[in-house]
Amino acid sequence: MPSNILVFLTDDHAQWAAGCYGNSEVRTPTLDHLAETGVVFDNAYTPSPVCSPARASFFTGRMPSQHGVHDYLAEADEDVRATPWLSGEKLISEILREQGYFTGLSGKWHLGHGEHAARGFDYWYSRAAPVSEAEGYEAPWPLTKPAEKRYDRHAITDHAIEFLRNRDAGKPFFLVVGHLATHSPWTGAPERLVSHYRRATFADIPNDVTHPHGRLRSESLYPTRDNPREALAQYYGAVTDIDEQVGRIVDELDTLDIRDDTLVVYTSDHGLNTGHHGIWGKGNGTLPYNVLDESIRIPLIVNHRGSVLGGQRRRENVGHVDTFRTLLETAGAQLPDTPSTPYPGTSYRSALLGRTMPEARPLVFAEYGNLRMVRSDRFKLVRRHAEGPHEMYDLRADPRETDNVIDDPTLTVHRDRLDEEMRRYFATYEEPGRAGTHVLEQPRHNGDEAWRETKPPVLVETSEWLVHLEDAIQERRRLRTEEHDALKDAR
Repeated sequence: MPSNILVFLTDDHAQWAAGCYGNSEVRTPTLDHLAETGVVFDNAYTPSPVCSPARASFFTGRMPSQHGVHDYLAEADEDVRATPWLSGEKLISEILREQGYFTGLSGKWHLGHGEHAARGFDYWYSRAAPVSEAEGYEAPWPLTKPAEKRYDRHAITDHAIEFLRNRDAGKPFFLVVGHLATHSPWTGAPERLVSHYRRATFADIPNDVTHPHGRLRSESLYPTRDNPREALAQYYGAVTDIDEQVGRIVDELDTLDIRDDTLVVYTSDHGLNTGHHGIWGKGNGTLPYNVLDESIRIPLIVNHRGSVLGGQRRRENVGHVDTFRTLLETAGAQLPDTPSTPYPGTSYRSALLGRTMPEARPLVFAEYGNLRMVRSDRFKLVRRHAEGPHEMYDLRADPRETDNVIDDPTLTVHRDRLDEEMRRYFATYEEPGRAGTHVLEQPRHNGDEAWRETKPPVLVETSEWLVHLEDAIQERRRLRTEEHDALKDAR
């Protein structure tokens, strides 16, 4: 029988926030054990630095310009709910169920109608839209089990364990667990953990000055400006809490005597900045939106006592579209032949076995709305189509991405080469009508789509980064007022 597959797809868990990735203070003993006895990918990147498009790429194995999800989906919005997201795409749950797997999801979905099971799932526990796990917060949208008002890490774990205990034991299983305690507003982590981290130094967080384009999407959701240390303690507490929940589920594999038969994957939809670059948030944490390394780097740990060569740290560039291909190969499943454009990922199964990846990629590509990025081991090029601003960073000389060298004449050859690589890549991996470069023609995602924010809140040079976030927020409000008045006058 093929291997069981258990995937932890956590929300907003940045790569830097785990002991096995070098953080000296956050406690992640379960992840560290999975890393020590499994495979850790140091260069794992999300294809998009915000929740819904990144998750869509995991479930479809395709880029946002192929599957058509370009920003987070506000699932309570009627227009958003009416859109058939991922229509025409074959989900990994469908492929594996056709392969004979018993399939399930417990936790975050965030790709439309979370209260109803998505295609290909035999078991489903989720709800309609992201809500906080803060203490006392109740889900305002229906859950799949209406008697339950709480939707937190314990319920998600409990339902994952219920799936394992009640599954069809005659079939291999595929289970996705979507924890979200690490998502904002960073106020509801267990006090026993938060009290420990209030004594932390947070030495692993760089002391960056405030990014001039930093913004808080909703000031009420981010209690970070006045008390960032408390927000950090909450975030670290949430990471450790999720680590404990992962441990409960892995222990259940041992209890059921199926650990050796189960491939375990731990990853996150995208990264997060918690003061890095002076901002709090991910790709939509700045105006204009960003693909800073902390926003796109994700943890990726793969463990299988039955087949994976443990104790490895791999340097290949990988991400969600590659995990999709790897899980299909693990299950003995073939790629669907339905899309009109090819699948961009490469299986890293050979790396799990300690071998060379024959098709390892030297470049990383990502996109968010009409932003596109290509990253080599030295340079990162960011294009915002069509008006900009555009960016290029020499990551060897400037790993904190503070010196935009897009107009440096001595780097023209490197910039042109990356431009050509980007053009060729998206010419291959782009579906007609779904391209990010034509994102204004796409359906409504949330009403506050990142690409609609065309003016940065503070127009300053990179060398003038000592700008307070409150000033940035006020400037953005002023610009919005001017735009509103101009529209009124035009009418």
